[in-house]
Amino acid sequence: MKNASPTEETRRLVLVTGLSGSGKSVAANAFEDLGYYVVDNLPLSLLRLFLEDPESHAGGHRRIAVVTDIRSPGFADSVQGLLEDIDRSPMERILVYLEASEEVLVRRYSETRRSHPIGEGDRPVVDGIRREKEILAPMRDAADMVLDTTDWSVHHMRKAIFRELGSEGNESGSLVVSLVSFGFKHGPPAGADLMIDVRFLANPYFVPHLREQTGRDQDVKRFLEGQEDFGELVRRLKDLLLFLLPKYRAENRRYLTLGIGCTGGRHRSVATAEQLASDLNGEGWEARLSHRDVDRR
Repeated sequence: MKNASPTEETRRLVLVTGLSGSGKSVAANAFEDLGYYVVDNLPLSLLRLFLEDPESHAGGHRRIAVVTDIRSPGFADSVQGLLEDIDRSPMERILVYLEASEEVLVRRYSETRRSHPIGEGDRPVVDGIRREKEILAPMRDAADMVLDTTDWSVHHMRKAIFRELGSEGNESGSLVVSLVSFGFKHGPPAGADLMIDVRFLANPYFVPHLREQTGRDQDVKRFLEGQEDFGELVRRLKDLLLFLLPKYRAENRRYLTLGIGCTGGRHRSVATAEQLASDLNGEGWEARLSHRDVDRR
């Protein structure tokens, strides 16, 4: 999505979409708690009118969140046109896409006993989920932010939205870099723009007194800093990002997510992300940290 020039008081339109059952209603509640004017599931014809002049339709509110998805009549046939409408919006705009694994979505539907909005007769729910993924693929590709809610509780969702789009969020229109450490044994993070595998570094897990610590602990950091490859890795990643970030910003990107993975997501990836975030912040870039698997075993 292209962005309007930032003003002293940010005029922000957040469009929330994604797979049915991925948590859009929870996201809407979180935006309300943040003081956004929230509009949920407008008919497509009204949504287009709303996007042409969001502030007048929202009573002058300058922070607006619109939730829309496959439930809206005609949505499936108008995805590309809707993207063009979003791009023409006069406000700073952010497209947020929510998703979750097929297994979790099927379970959520089973627990609520709801039918999938594009399910057909007695066919399995997973068929509707897969069809919806195909229809929404252009929205996912265009999204500024992809949030995978597979392992998230309501509290995780609220925390992510408050962190990324709350009052402490990116008001200046600059590029925000999210560094996500993770463990490959738990699967890669969804929505990562770039991904780095740091499993070539010696693993602190096999050092008995370091096993129960994490990459945030000084003993683990000292262990890794004692390896020549660790310092070289961080320097090269920093240089790569310092080359790429201005180019992404020139393309009006507002968010970039870099996944940094090791085996379990507790030692090497965490320490690498911590050091890289510190270095990027020191260079004037806004780097945010998220350690997805640091508390998992």
